[in-house]
Amino acid sequence: MRIWTNQKIRTLFLRIFLSMTASLLAFAVFLGWELSGTALGTGKTGPAFRTVVVVSPALVLGMGTVVLLLCYRYFKEQDRIMADAVSRIQALISGDRDARIECSKEGELYRLFHEVNSLAAILSARAENEEQSRKFLQNTISDISHQLKTPLAALNIYNGIMQTEAEANGLPTIREFTDLSEQELDRIETLVQNLLKITKFDAGSIVLEKHRENIAGMMADVERQFSFRAGQEGKELVFAGSEELCFLCDRSWIGEAVGNLVKNALDHTKNGDTVRVEWGQSARMVYITVKDTGSGIHPEDLHHIFKRFYRSRYSKDTQGIGLGLPLVKSVAQAHNGTVEVDSRPGAGTTFVMNFLIPTNL
Repeated sequence: MRIWTNQKIRTLFLRIFLSMTASLLAFAVFLGWELSGTALGTGKTGPAFRTVVVVSPALVLGMGTVVLLLCYRYFKEQDRIMADAVSRIQALISGDRDARIECSKEGELYRLFHEVNSLAAILSARAENEEQSRKFLQNTISDISHQLKTPLAALNIYNGIMQTEAEANGLPTIREFTDLSEQELDRIETLVQNLLKITKFDAGSIVLEKHRENIAGMMADVERQFSFRAGQEGKELVFAGSEELCFLCDRSWIGEAVGNLVKNALDHTKNGDTVRVEWGQSARMVYITVKDTGSGIHPEDLHHIFKRFYRSRYSKDTQGIGLGLPLVKSVAQAHNGTVEVDSRPGAGTTFVMNFLIPTNL
């Protein structure tokens, strides 16, 4: 039986056996002494029998007490071993990759501990490899993004020169293509900037400059940024909320996140639609809502829209890059907040950013 491979179990049963043997021997010696004393004295066995009746329960009780003490000691030790194993596993889960369970002894329990240690070593090695791959990818994206800035700036300059020349010389075809070129250059620049920002969030290199900021003031900046576009496209842009409400945040990054949500809403609405931005406070939360009456999101896509470069097969948007919403999520999480989305096809979309109020925690 495998149970006998555990030395502590063997020791426990050996001690129980020895205690039982010692009790039986003591009882036999005592009984023999009583019988011999009776035979030498009166020749009657009545007193010896009464002695046996009295002594037997005492010996059984004593033997049982010893057995219980031995079992208690054994199981107490087992409990200590399991508690230590649990603490080591919890340390491993918490991020201590060097945490291991002591498994230098024999037995099935220690065999289990050895397998747990092997699993921990494998997971630690994989996590280290993934960390190195992630850092390599971050550095690569960052390097490429930085290298693209200079040629992009040059291309924008060249494109501007060509637009000027096309207007001066009456070349509408060239002007049309330079306008299209400008749009594509803007897309590439947005992609590069978003890649840089997300890479910085992943690397943990962004230090948020948090101050108590007035939300109405931040939303006024967003409104100025998109009001011209909304007017050009025939869409209504509405901002509504408390003028006094403030919360602790990094003004530029919150503005970036809300701006991405408003841009996303404008991208998926048509002439006559409305984009509404609201903010307020509940018992423990500050919330900022961006709601539109546009095309909505297909249910199949709702669980994927915060993934990088995700493109829905139902979307008619050919200009989107797939980095705006992941950036919004990164900004919200950096502020200990969350982003929720509710949408139905043809009925519009609502994004809600929720932030805990630190003073209420």
